[in-house]
Amino acid sequence: MPDEIDELRAKVEAAAAGIRSRQDLQKFKEEFLSRKKGKIPGLFKKIPALPPQERSSFGQRVNELRQLAERLFKEAEEGLKGSLWRQKLQESIPDPTLPGYLKPLGTVHPIPEISHRIEEIFLRMGYDIEDGPEVEKEYFNFDALNIPPHHPARQEQDTFFVGEGYLLRTHTSPVQIRAMRRRKPPIRIIVPGRVYRRDEADPTHTPMFYQIEGLVVDRGINFAHLKGTLETFLKALFGEDTRVRFRPSYFPFTEPSAEVDISCPVCGGKDPHCRVCGGAGWIEILGSGMVHPQVLRSGGIDPEEYSGFAFGLGVDRISMLKRGLADIRNHYWNRMDFLEQMK
Repeated sequence: MPDEIDELRAKVEAAAAGIRSRQDLQKFKEEFLSRKKGKIPGLFKKIPALPPQERSSFGQRVNELRQLAERLFKEAEEGLKGSLWRQKLQESIPDPTLPGYLKPLGTVHPIPEISHRIEEIFLRMGYDIEDGPEVEKEYFNFDALNIPPHHPARQEQDTFFVGEGYLLRTHTSPVQIRAMRRRKPPIRIIVPGRVYRRDEADPTHTPMFYQIEGLVVDRGINFAHLKGTLETFLKALFGEDTRVRFRPSYFPFTEPSAEVDISCPVCGGKDPHCRVCGGAGWIEILGSGMVHPQVLRSGGIDPEEYSGFAFGLGVDRISMLKRGLADIRNHYWNRMDFLEQMK
């Protein structure tokens, strides 16, 4: 019997040393440790047939052999796991001899690209950038801007209400009121951001679009300051050859008010069949005017002491003009063939 245990120990050690795969590991377990056919459990079954004085020492030696087999089995199992992990790691390491490939580079979306360009121009002119909430109080969006509930301008700015007295802002002008209440003149700010109106999507309208508005408040501000500022800005944006004209208009928050046109950036007014200006030679670009005294009062500023001017433009429209686009929705369709052209 002792010789049988020693022979089996030698076989266990040799078999464990030869384990190279999961199949070898399973074979080792079935041959030596399986309860039904395993050789070591088979030795335990012989103990009742031994003389009583030999049973204890034989059982102790068989138990030591079983512990040895189990330890060798676990060591081989852990070794296989480490080997498989190292193999996967090696497979995941890129081969430096293979030819490389370039990932396609993205680009700035046309809307923020134009916004940043406009902001840079006004920053050079000494303006600050202000921001405000997109979910706005009805008071700041309408009433404080001289647009009471019965005013017809509210029909033109039909919007999305999100609760009693709250709505998605229809312009960035509410930020002007907030800025006037927070800051003391002189004030020179621009306000970029998203705005919302309940418009049906078509080539010239979307229910969400981008605006940039400007506000200047100080002593002695007049229409000449407004005209000089906007001419400087538009020439910086569209080129020094750009011509600018002002047309009388009406806005409830400015008085007097003016629409601002620029000479067509595509044909310069020389093509009667121009698809951008329709042969008129002029493109309407923004609205402007002197801040209404009532709006100054809403901002906590005395209109007897201070005056100011304001203006607003649509970033999407500027992008369309700069790039010759016929459909404003191109900015939001996420079409790669369009965005590739913006590089």
